[in-house]
Formats: sequence, structure tokens, C-alpha cells
Amino acid sequence: MQTGYHFYKDCIDMCLRCAAICNHCASSCTAEKDVTMMAKCIRLDMECATACYAAAQLMSLGSTSAVQMCSICADICEACAAECSQHSNPHCQECAEACKQCAAACRKMLIS
Repeated sequence: MQTGYHFYKDCIDMCLRCAAICNHCASSCTAEKDVTMMAKCIRLDMECATACYAAAQLMSLGSTSAVQMCSICADICEACAAECSQHSNPHCQECAEACKQCAAACRKMLIS
């Protein structure tokens, strides 16, 4: 089985993009009028960014744990997308879309 950065490049790129957008979303949520209402979104954004960074790192290392981490990452991305989809602001909508794309990329990598 082929592993490492070049094999996983597309998924790594998607994970890093998703992490950056999740961080942007979390930061932007803190500026919303009702921050308390955004608490779950902020928490999931931070969890998702963490999972995406971890998945990207393990894939770039060619780790034998990369597949397991990508499965977890996809689950967290899907949860974050579901939460962000409930909010109409542009940063949450952008985040929801990035999370859906990242989850799809991680799921695709799992069957490669």
C-alpha cells in the first residue's frame, strides 16, 4: 500500500483548507451578537480544525494511523457541517461547505 504525502496530497490539502476555514468560523462566531447561541458551533469548529490538522500530519508522515484518523476526521467534519448549516451567516455557510468537502475527501481516502 502506497502512503505518504504524495499519495495523500489531495486529502491533506483539503484537511488543511478545512482547518483554516473552521478556525476562521470559530473566530467569526465570537463576534456574533449572541455568542452563547454560537457556543456549539465554536466548539465543533475547534474540534474539527484539530482533527483536520492531526489527519493532515499523520497522512504526511505516512503513518499507519492515518486511515483511522481520517475516519474520525470525517465524522467530526460531518458534525461540524451539520451544526454550521443551521446558521445563516456567511462564515458558517462557508465552513459547512468546507467540512462537507473534507469529509468526502477523507471518506474517499479510506477506500483508496
